[in-house]
This record gives sequence, C-alpha cells and structure tokens, in this order.
Amino acid sequence: MLKVITTGAAVVLVSFSVLAQESLIRVASQHSVQDSADKLVSIAQEKGLNVFARINHQENADKADMLLRPTEVIVFGNPKVGTPLMLCSQEVAIDLPQKVLVYEDPQGKTWLVYNNPVYLKQRHNIEGCDEVLAKVSGVLGQLTNAAAQ
Repeated sequence: MLKVITTGAAVVLVSFSVLAQESLIRVASQHSVQDSADKLVSIAQEKGLNVFARINHQENADKADMLLRPTEVIVFGNPKVGTPLMLCSQEVAIDLPQKVLVYEDPQGKTWLVYNNPVYLKQRHNIEGCDEVLAKVSGVLGQLTNAAAQ
C-alpha cells in the first residue's frame, strides 16, 4: 500500500514502488507449490548449491490457526559466488543467501519468484561484479525454469 504524502517525498515513494515491482522475476510453474519446491531443492542440490532452509509459511500459518495458500521459501547459495559479491559491496549480504518464493496465487496458479540480480546491483551500488551477477542471474533463471517445467 502506498500513502499519498503532500511533500516532494511522494515522488520518491512512487519511484521506489515502481523499482521494487521490477526487482522481482516471476516464473509460472506447471506444478503445485509442493512439487515445484521439491524440484527446485533437488535441482539446486544436484548443482552443488547449499540448501540452507525450506520455510513452509502455510504450515506455520496453520499452527497459528490462520489460513494461507501454499507458500514456501527456499534459501540456498554457494559461498564461491556470494563471497565475491560481498567483496564488491558487503551490504549485499543482507540479500544473501539467495531465496526463491514458491506460492499459489488466488487463481490456483503456482509461481516461483526471486530477486532480480540487476536490482541487487542497483540497491547495493555494486561495481566490478558484472560477471558474478550475470552468473547468479543465469543460475537463478535455470533453476526456476527447470523447477517450473
């Protein structure tokens, strides 16, 4: 939600909102959330990535007596890729390791969503790491597309 403020800050808020929307890459999946997340974890592990966590938000909501459509976050990474990014801009560590959100929308469609590495470059003023960012972008695209098929 965006509040209307009658100062010059309103333009900044609107601009940030637009940038934030462009910061996510969305991939439609042909599978359920469970199957998509299972595939993503399996493919990530096959590629030698560390899977640090698998957070089932729907299950946690259920424990709190609340309803939530299937929603999972997979946290994974590789220090050989993440560390060079942190050497370019240590604050990028707040966005590492990488995460993929897998969720079901109100129409029952499953989506895989992740941070656009170009957004991370802008957000953290990363310079001199274009090759690493391109590698991250490629791996995220391959993982999510493979999990979605």
